[in-house]
Amino acid sequence: VVLCVCVCVCMCVCVCVCVCVCVCVRVRMCVCVHGFTVQGHAGRLVFGELKGKTCVCMQGRFHMYEGHSLCKTTFPVRVFKLLGVETLIVTNAAGSLADSYQVGDIMIIKDHINFPGLAGLNPLNGPNDDKFGPRFPPMSGVYDKDLRKIAFDLCKSMGVSQFVQEGVYCMVGGPNFESIAEAKLLHRLGVDAVGMSTAPEVVVATHCGMRVFGLSLITNKVVKSYNDTESVNHEAVLEVSKLRSQTLQMLVTELVSRMDINNNTT
Repeated sequence: VVLCVCVCVCMCVCVCVCVCVCVCVRVRMCVCVHGFTVQGHAGRLVFGELKGKTCVCMQGRFHMYEGHSLCKTTFPVRVFKLLGVETLIVTNAAGSLADSYQVGDIMIIKDHINFPGLAGLNPLNGPNDDKFGPRFPPMSGVYDKDLRKIAFDLCKSMGVSQFVQEGVYCMVGGPNFESIAEAKLLHRLGVDAVGMSTAPEVVVATHCGMRVFGLSLITNKVVKSYNDTESVNHEAVLEVSKLRSQTLQMLVTELVSRMDINNNTT
């Protein structure tokens, strides 16, 4: 199932997963959310428990390329904040620009480049709502270092560290995949993986004072050479997502289960 999982625990955690991964949640209530048009995004809020913690799973997400405004694409994050969420875990499917990455690798996000935001398309545009956060929130150190360390330790204990990377994610608008010239530009800027989501939600979560942890599943290699005949399609992205679904399920579940244990230091 494609999950955008929002987990509210006693300290309140939100997990947004938008790759094919089945997280074992004991369901208590399911509510339909309209407007999700991408294949694999079911469009439901599933309320239940994960590892004994109360959670709400958002199956799918809104994208700019579907015609949604940034206000709408990030609206769920503000709802989660009002529910008491303090930590946001986001995942996405992304294309690799780093030469050392392989299809099927999992990248722990250490930073991002928000290209739409640099061009003026920012979810924080307009009058600031002080009850959520300040007018000019800083974006340095957005992805929580302590949560990243916990994740790396978990990957080692799970025996999957050989295909776990850490890098910089870049958001582009989509829905078309990148041209070769665009791919070359992003690579020179130090981008390791590129996708069409996540950054606006993270910006809003940071504005709301949430901690953030992010994962990218590398579903394809972005074409950077005019001599390369490979291409990418959405079906291939879904197929790779399915292959890594169990690993992602275990990682997200165990990360959530350890958060309250590390509550004094993370």
